[in-house]
Amino acid sequence: MSNPVYLALDLPSLDAAKALAQKVKGHVGGLKLGLEFFCAHGSHGVHEIAQVGLPIFLDLKLHDIPNTVAGAMQAIHVLEPAIVTVHASGGRAMLEDAKAAAGEHTKVVAVTMLTSLDERDLVKQGIGGTPHDHVMRLTELAHSAGIDGIVCSGQEVGEAHKQWKGGFFVVPGLRPAGSAVGDQKRVVTPRKARDDGASVLVIGRPISRAADPVQAARDIEATL
Repeated sequence: MSNPVYLALDLPSLDAAKALAQKVKGHVGGLKLGLEFFCAHGSHGVHEIAQVGLPIFLDLKLHDIPNTVAGAMQAIHVLEPAIVTVHASGGRAMLEDAKAAAGEHTKVVAVTMLTSLDERDLVKQGIGGTPHDHVMRLTELAHSAGIDGIVCSGQEVGEAHKQWKGGFFVVPGLRPAGSAVGDQKRVVTPRKARDDGASVLVIGRPISRAADPVQAARDIEATL
């Protein structure tokens, strides 16, 4: 992949999202459409963004019984996403069925632990160990289930990459040096995540809310 940066296009306006994608398309490698975008604009919105000509990452974080997740995967075949997310905590059977139902050219990656959570949040959920322990457990589950890879924070991607040499690693919650952290708790720079083995770098607000999104995208690209 020449440019691993996927721009998170979670904007309320479809026209604004498409305009931003057109502006920065020369400096990013793909476009991530999340739950907010999909609920607002549906399949039509995905088709509109796909016209920009970049790979589409549908970040839907599917999490349900295996049969329901498989049905959802089959329903989005027509959208031809390059990447789709499911929750690793849905269990092995769900992960296996999600991969079996996915399109031939779609990578299925499992969300391990949201980058907005930390160890205190795990304790409140009754989950033992550190975030690192939790991510490693779910990485092994995803690997054994035969899916393509995982989503994890930049703080865990290095160890996950060592554990799963052939895995596909998506890292969100990235912040260029000196930028605002926002609601993220476990962040690193795009360059650090890439050096540690990230396959895809998901970046949203540092580009989408920049005074000059094109320059912001170029600046991030230059660090890689």
